[in-house]
Amino acid sequence: FIYIDESGMGQEPIAVMAGVVADSHRMRLTKAHWNELLSSLSGIIGEEIKEIHTSDFYSGNSPWRDLNGHQRSAIITAIFNWLQQRKHFVVFTAVDKTLFQADFANEPYYKEIKTYWRFMALHLSLSIQKCYQGASKGKDRKIKPSGHCVLIFDNKKNEEKKLTDLLLSAPDWTDTYYDKKPTQEKFSQIVDVPHFVDSKEVGLIQLADFTCFFLRKYLELKSGYAKPEYDDEMEKLTGWVNLIMNRSISTSNVFPKKGRNDCTDLFYRYAPEIIR
Repeated sequence: FIYIDESGMGQEPIAVMAGVVADSHRMRLTKAHWNELLSSLSGIIGEEIKEIHTSDFYSGNSPWRDLNGHQRSAIITAIFNWLQQRKHFVVFTAVDKTLFQADFANEPYYKEIKTYWRFMALHLSLSIQKCYQGASKGKDRKIKPSGHCVLIFDNKKNEEKKLTDLLLSAPDWTDTYYDKKPTQEKFSQIVDVPHFVDSKEVGLIQLADFTCFFLRKYLELKSGYAKPEYDDEMEKLTGWVNLIMNRSISTSNVFPKKGRNDCTDLFYRYAPEIIR
């Protein structure tokens, strides 16, 4: 199961989408452990927490107002360590929205994609397809899928049907992203249609939201789009992003530096330079 959420859909200069990859055989235990984590956080703040809204948490807004920066920092590190200890993988992509808004309408692929949400969702799906069909190679040899992949997104009412149609009738130009063979089905590693759920009910969607929020904050600071809000923010963000990157699928599946074709180059060109 790949649990997917996004960050930066408002006025932010960069949008990020991230997915947490969880083996179906360990899901029951993973869900129990996530609920235990939320219960632990609820005990710390004295209020029941059913969902972590990462932007409120990071800013220390309600219900996190009584936690100081050091306490919130420790919790962030604990959550990313939780991700590592359970050996979940992460897949992510990002878009420089200024570049996308200025140039993407001129691309021959514009009519099939249009929005940067759909652009990221398609890229994530293609990256997952490429990773899992070649999971016995390179860094991703540790990924041993016992079946195929189910994509689970946070609810996105205005995008659900359009993304479903896009993946079910994927344009031929996307075949080159994962070197589709003549006898191979399109998106052969993806089971059924993408599913959309309420993040309040699905803990790993919240973890995906947590992950892409910190990736976005890091990219905005590193790219010069924003300034640090406190003295050691860049240092802390770098440490957290390193924890994320330690669990990331190989970047050769997402932003290959060499041997790009028209399809892989499309997603490469609109990504923030610092992430390529």
